Amino acid sequence: MAVDLRRTRSVVATAAAVLAAAALSACGSADADQAAAPAPSSAAPSSAATPSSAAPPIKGKLRGYGTVRQLSEAADLVVRGEVEAAGFRVDEVLRAATGSTVRAGARITLASLPSGVPDAAHMSTLEAGQVVVLYLAKDPTAPTFRTLSGDFGVFDVSGAGAEAVAVTRSQAMAVSGLLTEDPAASGHGFRTTLGQLRTVAAQVR
Repeated sequence: MAVDLRRTRSVVATAAAVLAAAALSACGSADADQAAAPAPSSAAPSSAATPSSAAPPIKGKLRGYGTVRQLSEAADLVVRGEVEAAGFRVDEVLRAATGSTVRAGARITLASLPSGVPDAAHMSTLEAGQVVVLYLAKDPTAPTFRTLSGDFGVFDVSGAGAEAVAVTRSQAMAVSGLLTEDPAASGHGFRTTLGQLRTVAAQVR
């Protein structure tokens, strides 16, 4: 049987063209799938980006003082007087920083500790009629004073004259000596006289 070679070549060429076209179509489809696929995202989940309400910062603990001299050196004003319903009546100025205008007979305004200080909850309250010696810091932005580290700056006074007894308001938050610390007395309060407080205050320049 005779075979038409020209027809055979034509059929082979047509088949080859069909196969090549199919291969090109498959490659194009794969590329399109890859282009359509979303790129991996590096963004954090939306829930992690949502800001949360943070608690207000807690301020650091108050400074402790070991001696009456340390209190005297740190204070802007050291006064003896009586707590009144609307402030404090100054009967004596034991020490005042340079530039102070507070004199005996003056009345000053006392402010409480700033909010947020953890130790504030353990402080006592100055009440009308109490006679005390106060070691005070002046507020730089207002005409008020604040006791140094709360109860550290408060001595309750009883009696009269230089021999009047002066006792720290707190046992835990108290100095332990006049000029030097006494570790054995720490945490037990401190007892001295008004005369001795005057003497130490006078030594500080």
